[in-house]
Parts: sequence; C-alpha cells; structure tokens
Amino acid sequence: MYDTRTVGVRLVDAFTDEPLAGNPAGVVPDADGLSTAQMQAIANELSVSETAFVLGSDDADRRIRYFTPTQEVDLCGHATIGSFAILREEGLDAGTTTLETNVGVLEIEVESDGTVWMTQDAPTIREVDVDYDRIADALGVERAALEGASADLPLAVSSTGLPFLIVPITYLSDLGNAEPDMRAIEALADDVDATGVYVFTFDALGAESTLHGRMFAPGAGVPEDPVTGTASGAVGAYLDRFGAFDDDFPDELRLEQGHYVDRPGVVSVRVAGTVRVGGRGVTVLDGTIAVPADEDDEILEA
Repeated sequence: MYDTRTVGVRLVDAFTDEPLAGNPAGVVPDADGLSTAQMQAIANELSVSETAFVLGSDDADRRIRYFTPTQEVDLCGHATIGSFAILREEGLDAGTTTLETNVGVLEIEVESDGTVWMTQDAPTIREVDVDYDRIADALGVERAALEGASADLPLAVSSTGLPFLIVPITYLSDLGNAEPDMRAIEALADDVDATGVYVFTFDALGAESTLHGRMFAPGAGVPEDPVTGTASGAVGAYLDRFGAFDDDFPDELRLEQGHYVDRPGVVSVRVAGTVRVGGRGVTVLDGTIAVPADEDDEILEA
C-alpha cells in the first residue's frame, strides 16, 4: 500500500459567472507541506492549463505557485482570479490583500460581489518589426485584414507580467475565420521573445464591450487559451501606450475572449495609475485527491 495524503482540490471557471464557460483552472486552497514534485503531479492529474497552489508566505498575506501539467510557470491571471474567488467563498473578507508570486508581490482586491482585481506588473512595451505576410500566414488570415487595422496601432510586444505580441485585426469575421498554424505561431513568438500572440479587433460581439481577442501560445503548451488575464493586462497597457482612445481612455475596458473555443468569458481591465485585471469565478468541481508521499520527503520553504 502506498502512503498517501488527501488534498482538497477545486476546479473553477474564471472570468465568468456561468459554469462550463471562461477559463478553467485547478486550485488547491491549502497546499502547505506539498513538495514541488507533488504539486506537479497534481497539476498533471487535473490536466487543465494551470493549477494554483495556495501557500503561506513570509512576505505577503499568502503565496501562489502555478503549474501547467508539465512545468511550473511564474504567473497565471485566470488561476489567480479563480483562487481568490474560492477564498472569498470560504470566508475571505472583501478588501485588499497581498500575494507573493514568482514575479514578486502583487496586490489583490476582492469586492463584496466576488469580483477579484489583480494588480499587474509595471508595463513594458516595445514595437517590433515583423513582416505582415509572416503574421498573416501564421494566423491564417488575409494580410489586408492586418494592414487595415495597423494605421494607428503598431505591432508590439507588451507585458504586465508575461510578454505577448499584440496584433490588431480589422473585423470580427477576420478574427473568427483565422486558421492558425501553431508551429509558425510558436516560431513567431520565440523570435520576438513573447509567450504568445494576442490578436484583437474593436469589432466586438457585445455593444458594451471594448474589443474581442484570441490568444495563441503553443510554445507554452496552450494552442488557444479561452480567456487570458495576463494578456488582457498587456493589451490594456498597449492601448494606453499608443493612444487608442485619444484623450478619452475608458475607465474600464471590457475584453471578450473564448467564444471561438466555446468557452466565452469577459476580462475587465483598468489602466489608470497601475494596470489591474478583474473578473469573477465559479466553482464547478469540489473534491479531494490522493497524493503519494514524496520520495525525497522534500521540505518546502514558504
């Protein structure tokens, strides 16, 4: 018989308040005492894009480590939103709290209605010189659809924690009809030192929405992400940097994503002062998982 430990796990859909929509994340609300190997094994078993492990911290109110099924990553927006949605359900008071991550300590605000706001890193944005033919071929779109949107908004890599190549496109139909070549997108992202490619249009589905986006990150093991918090923060900073709304920048952006993979969701972004990404989360699975004892009996430092 194996020596096992039973650990509570949740599956939460982030950036939505409807089950089986938005972006699913695994959450282990009490991960203290788990080794890195055990966390990785749990993430592999849950097999969603990221699983968040909530830990104690000496430098903040709590710490989160994030794992894909194959590796640890430094930050994940939707898993953070999902984690704090669960913590709110479990009694976390509304207000501001701090979170230690591998990219530093971030501020999290939890509103009384369950909306979670995640402060992003200070933006870094750089224009890139990439031929539109290459981007069109990688995305499986017409070059004209890209050039038509490029008059005021250039190609650029923007980061508020993770870097994304931001690509404007003219119409929602152009975005929806894209036939991406994942190998070409991976090579493109590598060449501009980006995690993935975020393509967006102001031609959104909802009248109240700012834009509609799709995000491809095959190099990170995510061919198309349903709803991406870190990319939403990056595009918000990008729009601010390049004056997309002249002198009338909205107090809050509403970014649609996920409709083309049947996981619709909405990310709210605020750019004034610091970039913040906000959204809701809903628990769709609540259970336990049996975890074998770590062979090395590894002790983790919080």
